[in-house]
Amino acid sequence: MALRKIPIRRVMHRDNLFLGGDRELVLFCGAVAFALVFTAQELRAGIVGVTLWFLLLYLLRLMAKADPKLRYVYLRQLLYKPYYPARSTPWRLNSTRQGNQYS
Repeated sequence: MALRKIPIRRVMHRDNLFLGGDRELVLFCGAVAFALVFTAQELRAGIVGVTLWFLLLYLLRLMAKADPKLRYVYLRQLLYKPYYPARSTPWRLNSTRQGNQYS
């Protein structure tokens, strides 16, 4: 008996991106740049705000291109940071007692 194939539609598994970057981060950076420009109402603040917006959008696009879920990976890494043992390194010399522990 042959296995039944069920097509998985791509539209239901796409990452939630906006303007090529993570949706929440892009919208937050846009709000910060918008607030900077329109609260200061100065030419220098406008230039800094627009430059900040395009620079952050570029960096967020690079981040999403590397891994669309990179923000979630980073937040989970921060959550589990107390559980990571500080003993793992490629240059550590294990004692025979420690080596026998895994045999």
